[in-house]
Amino acid sequence: MTTAPIAFLKGHGTENDFVIVPDPDNAIDLPPAAVARICDRRAGIGGDGLLHVVRSAAHPEARDMAGEAEWFMDYRNADGSIAEMCGNGVRVFARYLQAAGHVTAGDVAVATRAGVKQVHLAKNGDVTVAMGRARLPEDGVTVTVGDHSWPARNVNMGNPHAVAFVEDLAQAGDLRSEPHYTPAAAYPDGVNIEFVADRGPRHVAMRVHERGSAETRSCGTGACAVAVATARRDGADPSVTGTPVTYTVDVLGGTLVITEHPDGEIDMTGPAVIVAEGHIDPAWFAASAPAPAAQHPENAND
Repeated sequence: MTTAPIAFLKGHGTENDFVIVPDPDNAIDLPPAAVARICDRRAGIGGDGLLHVVRSAAHPEARDMAGEAEWFMDYRNADGSIAEMCGNGVRVFARYLQAAGHVTAGDVAVATRAGVKQVHLAKNGDVTVAMGRARLPEDGVTVTVGDHSWPARNVNMGNPHAVAFVEDLAQAGDLRSEPHYTPAAAYPDGVNIEFVADRGPRHVAMRVHERGSAETRSCGTGACAVAVATARRDGADPSVTGTPVTYTVDVLGGTLVITEHPDGEIDMTGPAVIVAEGHIDPAWFAASAPAPAAQHPENAND
């Protein structure tokens, strides 16, 4: 059981907010129940997710990336589930590394479950992440909210997205629960669902239901998926024209700028801010750990 206070920080990228837990040696056990309790906005610290900061060499899922990236973003959704990648999260992760003195302004590599991401910390405060290439599965997907249904573009940014174009973002509903989508088999591990409305030439706005977190103020991988889906809808494909294409994507928490290059690589630029730091009470944290089933069989299905 953890007996020492656990250091944490709080940060956000376009108001997609995260609890940051520095743990270079991967010594802190973070079971799903503990993560969910930490991210609880009333009973915990509150966040759309948790950034577990671990040296790549110390984490079994990242050791093979240690030669490319010293640090691994062990990302968790607000419900405690594991996610492959978070675009806003990796910007905040890099900002933390800078604030902690592990890196300086300039370029830094960050290991994620979706591979190594290259991040640039600009002196003006913006952070640019090389998000990799989008994959566009051909599966037909339909998203439904109430009596409205829309065809959605299937986009994979290292994590799955369904992008639906709507006339008004209010049509997405309250997004407290996951919108219905078919076929379910298209996303065996769940999906992030984006609703997109036009705002002007190469300028859109979006709302998102994030897998494991409900509606969030922003989603970086989602903004990239939206930019690619919108470009294809508009007939723009840099791999064909040889010319980069840039979209401005408004999210509830601000604005992200997404550029897709002729080689398929996608850059995302936006702010990342550290707002607070403190310590988690170890007794409170320990209370999040599930009791042994043999001792409390009546709670096995809670």
